[in-house]
Amino acid sequence: MTDTAARAAELLKEHRESIDRLDAILVYTLGERFKHTQAVGRLKAQHALPPSDPAREAKQISRLEDLAKRADLDPEFAKAFLNFIIQEVIKHHEKHQE
Repeated sequence: MTDTAARAAELLKEHRESIDRLDAILVYTLGERFKHTQAVGRLKAQHALPPSDPAREAKQISRLEDLAKRADLDPEFAKAFLNFIIQEVIKHHEKHQE
């Protein structure tokens, strides 16, 4: 292996290790987020509040799009990601309503 190829292999390994750490952070962060949204779902069920809050959801999507732009992340990807999470949260909230 040439010095250039060896250096490329080392850089690739470092990037992959960073990606693995970030994936772990994402998973644990989502886990923590869902603990809070489940608590919200229980609270909404106890007080007969609707499982969905479209005004808050729209505000959160707008906020995330702005954060994405500042983080140099595609805002459309961020919006799709948050929409997916919101739909999962609503499903959980609806289960609490049953």
